[in-house]
Amino acid sequence: MAGHSQFKNIMHRKGAQDAKRSKVFTKLIREITVAARSGMPDPEMNPRLRAAVQAARAANMPKENVARAVKRATQAGEGDNYEEIRYEGYGPGGVCLIVEALTDNRNRTASEVRAAFTKFGGNLGETGSVAYQFDRVGSIEYPADVADSDAMFEAAVEAGADDVESHEGGHEIICAANDLHEVAKALEDQFGEPKAARLNWRPQNSVPMDEGGASTLFKLLEALDDSDDVQQVSANFDVSDEIMQKLNS
Repeated sequence: MAGHSQFKNIMHRKGAQDAKRSKVFTKLIREITVAARSGMPDPEMNPRLRAAVQAARAANMPKENVARAVKRATQAGEGDNYEEIRYEGYGPGGVCLIVEALTDNRNRTASEVRAAFTKFGGNLGETGSVAYQFDRVGSIEYPADVADSDAMFEAAVEAGADDVESHEGGHEIICAANDLHEVAKALEDQFGEPKAARLNWRPQNSVPMDEGGASTLFKLLEALDDSDDVQQVSANFDVSDEIMQKLNS
């Protein structure tokens, strides 16, 4: 298993991702707020907002919560002002991590992220210290039952995607960052709304992890995910199925 998107699927099956619904909603509301303020408040005219609303639906967020977040974001003086911050660093075993956050308190977020890295054997680096080892791409996710791997691959290529990764947890379609909206729309016409459609950091290479390193790394990723300010974490690791079975036992 490679990468953080896979990690989230694995940890969900382990039960370690049973976070409180309110925490999940907090992250989604922040993204909706920033997306609505960064462009048109109409999801059809604002790709980032559309992706945020789709993520909220996938998380079963009530429609009124979504509407309220958009309304507050577009009213002068209403709601919090969130700043987008990216942190980069190294985790156990030299794994590279990119942490993306939305915060109304830069000092608080920096302290939380730094504490998580320090506690689990990592260290923060300067901006750009690891990003060169990732590609900025568009990522679209669908459940496994919407299509088999061959059908999804053919549809994705036809839509203009670059790659498809299919596994028991679902399908991830990869495309150029600038093509995300167009590819997502083409796939939506065929398969319905995706679980997620967002910009992501895709590692160029993966660092193989032993059992001890993987266990510590997962604890670091969980600690980062536990922060309300952290929206997404990308990492370039690879864990064998044998090790995952041991960690799951």
